[in-house]
Amino acid sequence: MILVTGGLGMIGAHTARALVDLGHEVIVTTRRPAEPPSFLTGKVTVETLDVTDRAAFLALGQRHDITDIVHLAGSIPGENPVDFFRHDLTGLLNALDAARAWGVRRFAVASSLGVYIGRSEIPWHEELALPTVDLPHLIVAFKKAVEPLTTHSLQGSGVEPVLLRIGTIWGPLYDPESPFFPIPSVVSAVRRGERPTLDEGAFDCCYAPDAGRAIALLMAAKTLRHNVYNVSSGKPADNREFAEALGLDLPAASSGEVPHLDITRLTEETGFTPEFDVAKAVAHYLDWRAANAR
Repeated sequence: MILVTGGLGMIGAHTARALVDLGHEVIVTTRRPAEPPSFLTGKVTVETLDVTDRAAFLALGQRHDITDIVHLAGSIPGENPVDFFRHDLTGLLNALDAARAWGVRRFAVASSLGVYIGRSEIPWHEELALPTVDLPHLIVAFKKAVEPLTTHSLQGSGVEPVLLRIGTIWGPLYDPESPFFPIPSVVSAVRRGERPTLDEGAFDCCYAPDAGRAIALLMAAKTLRHNVYNVSSGKPADNREFAEALGLDLPAASSGEVPHLDITRLTEETGFTPEFDVAKAVAHYLDWRAANAR
């Protein structure tokens, strides 16, 4: 059985679904009691868990035969950055403690494409040394710290660490009001009968079902040759593509190279290729939003 913490969040839920599709039993955790999305109903075991509660976390191993962990649980920073770091660090350390105590095979944890900020090479690939630069957000700072914390914590344990450098993910369950990615809020406006405009721009982008499948394939692989994997579509998306798919006025064409994640390593070791291009993702998301708030 594979444990996915934060398994009712966007990336966690799509990872859980992909693992189920691959034939695995899956347990997902949620901090507060909640109904799973329709695509998970009846397919996973849901446990209410505050990942900062070490005793409660370890008790999961007494109720379930957990063989692998995907740690995706996290929080949103508030006014005090120390509170954010304390919460998410405690959750990470409890998950690592559980991985060692249960002797799981593989422990995957969410990192971020933001760890590459400061590198001029495009696309960003896993062999690049991570630069020492000021980071734009507390979440990126924490994700960058997660990597050495995880690998050092699991040394000598027999547990295989997998660092997931996750790109810009969007799709079903994404918060439409989030400031980090504009397309869901643009879709909301289109559904209200408005005609929003999109500025010139291109960026790393991956639809959530594809990201979940990529992570699931890494967990399902019999062997992996590395500990670090970029998780994204492998190509940037342009706002012109989104505007065209949504029937909006086209912005000016973007120029120049766009930072994005190279997924050659992921593809070579798991066979992953994205199913969704921009047009297919927008069509799928419009259908989802017609029946769901987010």
